[in-house]
Amino acid sequence: TLRLPPGAGGGGSEEFGLVSLLAVVYGKQGRLDDALRVHRRSLRELRRVHGDEHHEDVATALTTVGISLYNMGQYAEAMAKYEEAHEMFVGLHGEEHEDVAEVLGNMALVLGNQGRGAEGLAMQEKALDIKRRTFGSDDRDIAQPLLSLGKSYVNQGMLDEALARYEEGLGIVRRIHPERNVTEGCCLEGIGHIYHGQRRFEDALAWYGKAHRMYRKTVGPESEDVGRVVCNIARVLSRQGKRDDSNEKFEEGLAIIRRAVGDEHPQVADPLYSLAECKEEAGDLEGAIVCLRE
Repeated sequence: TLRLPPGAGGGGSEEFGLVSLLAVVYGKQGRLDDALRVHRRSLRELRRVHGDEHHEDVATALTTVGISLYNMGQYAEAMAKYEEAHEMFVGLHGEEHEDVAEVLGNMALVLGNQGRGAEGLAMQEKALDIKRRTFGSDDRDIAQPLLSLGKSYVNQGMLDEALARYEEGLGIVRRIHPERNVTEGCCLEGIGHIYHGQRRFEDALAWYGKAHRMYRKTVGPESEDVGRVVCNIARVLSRQGKRDDSNEKFEEGLAIIRRAVGDEHPQVADPLYSLAECKEEAGDLEGAIVCLRE
């Protein structure tokens, strides 16, 4: 998950904060071009105000532009903005600061998407080390980087390392949020991914089920998170050859995602494709074609 530095939107400029909020809304609506346009306009205005000086708002605006570019798949351009933000944050705070760690984490995700996964993992570990020294080992700002690290290790096929990061993150979240928290659901879902990848299908279903219950409690039954984990349950059922059950779950998860983010959101495409595969395997070629055309 890409993250802004902790002070994003709330620093020296109220207008900057409002513009950033507008861009976030566009991003959640899938209007990535509009989000990028707003972030770039904000960056231009801040550069005009502050000139060449290192300023917190300028560095944060560089990060937000980088995030928008990353979300659009423009990785080289995103990295250039992150590198400029990193240099500025280091100039403002030194190497041992949470803002520096956040940008390093975002840079690591770019490296992963450029096929430089080993470099990305090393950078994520560096960012996590900075946060451990800044906050201590049992802080909410440690759990999220552990979750991101787990995903990166999964992408590298290093499932044991990924499981260790997810379990550590889960332990932290449960200690600091005994009342339950959405990040706990993400850790539970991540552990489900590990077991799915290891073909431990019953274990995967059990952990996805825990994540499903956690998401329903924390973000509600009509959230995108609930829809996504229902689709993950459907994928496991498909691997088990339970096509009817899998098809039913895909339909359920896709309907929830549509209601949560709209029919045109990019998050709808992946479950549609999976549903098409499920229908094709069940012999419903007409249904598969309908999904693929959409």
